[in-house]
Amino acid sequence: METIKNAGNYVADKVNAATSATSKEANKEVAKDNNAGVGTRLQAAGDAISDKASEKKNDASAEANKQKATH
Repeated sequence: METIKNAGNYVADKVNAATSATSKEANKEVAKDNNAGVGTRLQAAGDAISDKASEKKNDASAEANKQKATH
């Protein structure tokens, strides 16, 4: 039963990592947009950094759950 739980957590973590990666890329584009206001660009840059951290955290958690599910 624990293996199934870990496998489910792995999938959820991978989905969350992919969502963060997509958000990061969107925020990077806003941060580069010369037509956007300075405040908007700064906020987007900060959000991109936060999304990258979330992406890495979820990838690490997914890997841990993958290892638990296979051992």
